Amino acid sequence: MSNNSPSVGQTSLSTRVGGLPPELFFICSASAQYIGAVIAFRLFDRVAPESVAWLRVIAASLILIIFSAPRLIRQGKWSRSELISAAAFGISVALMNLTFYLAIDRLDLGKGVAIEFIGPICVAAFQTKSRRNALALALATVGVLVLSGFELGNEPLGLLYIFLASACWGAYIVIGSKVAQLNRGVSGLGVGLAIGAVVIAPFGAANSGPAWSSPSILFACLLVGLFSNALGYGIEQSIMRKIPVRRFSVLLALLPVTAVVFGFFFLDQTPTLIDLLGMSLVLIGVVVQQRDVLPAASETA
Repeated sequence: MSNNSPSVGQTSLSTRVGGLPPELFFICSASAQYIGAVIAFRLFDRVAPESVAWLRVIAASLILIIFSAPRLIRQGKWSRSELISAAAFGISVALMNLTFYLAIDRLDLGKGVAIEFIGPICVAAFQTKSRRNALALALATVGVLVLSGFELGNEPLGLLYIFLASACWGAYIVIGSKVAQLNRGVSGLGVGLAIGAVVIAPFGAANSGPAWSSPSILFACLLVGLFSNALGYGIEQSIMRKIPVRRFSVLLALLPVTAVVFGFFFLDQTPTLIDLLGMSLVLIGVVVQQRDVLPAASETA
């Protein structure tokens, strides 16, 4: 037997972990992303939000490329279509990060994420074909609207940024589901983010000076990239290999709920009874939807 062959114990553990509900992995992903968001939010007084977003993408791409270097070398040359898919994915993620940080610099974290969820809602609506799934989507949508508080006129610039982030989020889901099937593991995410970092450099580099002269800021940006992108999006890539785009889009409704929780515990943003009602509707919608999965052949990584 080859030394590289997994042991029975390792295989059994991997099987057990892989058999856990996607909802559990999604909560882990959401928690990682908003740990990163809380760290980023606290950096905005020291570094411009657009620079934090840029440094986040750079850090995440470096972490993922280093982590997946052996696989990148082993798998060899990328095809043109693979590079285009990875680039489109990385650019959508980078632009989503950029516009999201510009938005939450002006909006509450929970409400911002709730409004941003319009993108995933549109994707899920396009993919929904059964009454049960339509009900699940409707409940999640109403819950997100309640969480947003319908406060659309208080911060017009913040609103513009969050709508742009929403569009990028929709693109992230559609393109990301294709990248997840490339059999490149997280290396596809790392390469894509490297390209995305180049694209948003004109926005983030100009005001990034304070970060380069402060090891503590650079380390904080590294943590943001680790939690929000490398861990958060890495987990989501694994989920995308197993479930359809529609189900994934509805699961994303858990993100506004997680954002409200993290805003409460770490940013002194206290949810109201209406917010709690919205969270309840989202959770009911996630529970109600059909738990369909992709064919086993699509799950190989």
